[in-house]
Amino acid sequence: MRLIKLEEVKRKTTLSRTSIYKLAVENLFPKPVTVIGRSRVWVEEEIDDWIRARIAERNGTAQLAIGN
Repeated sequence: MRLIKLEEVKRKTTLSRTSIYKLAVENLFPKPVTVIGRSRVWVEEEIDDWIRARIAERNGTAQLAIGN
């Protein structure tokens, strides 16, 4: 399991900081993990799963992507 910082999440998703946190609050994006104090990171696999789900939605295969 690999933890990644906000800059890498932004790079992988092309989303802005504001969009990432807004989607997380709306339960539409993986939530960050607080490691120490205010330091937050994301589980890379959760980010990758979120990206795969967007691709599956685009391809009309969203049902198949759930649980993968």
